[in-house]
Amino acid sequence: MIQKLISKIEQNNAPIVVGLDPMLSYIPKHVLEKAYAEFGETLEGAAEAIWQFNKAIVDTTYDLIPAVKPQIAMYEQFGIPGMIAFKKTVDYCKEKDLVVIGDIKRGDIGSTSAAYATGHLGKVTVGSKSFYGFDEDFVTVNPYLGSDGITPFLDVCKEENKGLFILVKTSNPSSGEFQDQLIDGKPLYELVGKKVAEWGEMCMGEKYSYIGAVVGATYPEMGKVLRKLMPKTYILVPGYGAQGGKASDLAPYFNEDGLGAIINSSRGIIAAYKQSAYESFGAANFADASRQAVIDMREDINQALSHKE
Repeated sequence: MIQKLISKIEQNNAPIVVGLDPMLSYIPKHVLEKAYAEFGETLEGAAEAIWQFNKAIVDTTYDLIPAVKPQIAMYEQFGIPGMIAFKKTVDYCKEKDLVVIGDIKRGDIGSTSAAYATGHLGKVTVGSKSFYGFDEDFVTVNPYLGSDGITPFLDVCKEENKGLFILVKTSNPSSGEFQDQLIDGKPLYELVGKKVAEWGEMCMGEKYSYIGAVVGATYPEMGKVLRKLMPKTYILVPGYGAQGGKASDLAPYFNEDGLGAIINSSRGIIAAYKQSAYESFGAANFADASRQAVIDMREDINQALSHKE
């Protein structure tokens, strides 16, 4: 699957992933009203609005981007109807030949991690038959329970030709409370990065491992160090745009071959019509605003990479 991701990045000249993290406040009034008219102001109505919002954005951007990253908590808050909207989104994006990164941030003791891995990446056996559950291509995983929480995911990735992005240095403001703590003179995130590189050596594609890392765009100096520690690791970089990450800060995350990183933007794309730069599109054309935001993000990143020293 890492080869498909790389091929689509090169084909679109776009190291971009669109985060499908819908909140009801992002969804235009006319979409909400139509969903509520059919299902009422219920969990089902909210889930229908989310699904229609996602579908419109995917329909207008899928030819520009290699991948999407639905964040599962944004769907879980609406219970079972929300999870159905999550699954519909995953399936629809795969129909559009997009690589789907399930942002689930799972990680637990071995047996529980095995169940998460089966449910999101693998197949569950029922009697004499087996079935895919959510069936994403990659998922994000929290490594802080250690190897027994990661190994079940590695096993399923090997069986299914799928992949992981393991949290190493996250983009949120308080990430340093634990991740920056020094152990034998080295910050914890560096130790985790080395471990991710070791896990990745067991799961190599042609040039890059299908075991990647998550490193936030808001800490470019740390990204530079981690790039050197994990030369064969694809880095998923959240934090561009709305969270403060700038294109000029992203060059250190990439290797000399121009690959090795994929940049995520969520509300900067899906809620673009709410920004002053795209307000001329209006709420009625929210998906067209998202398309223009993708085009502008691609140009912004590629321009920054062209100036990489």
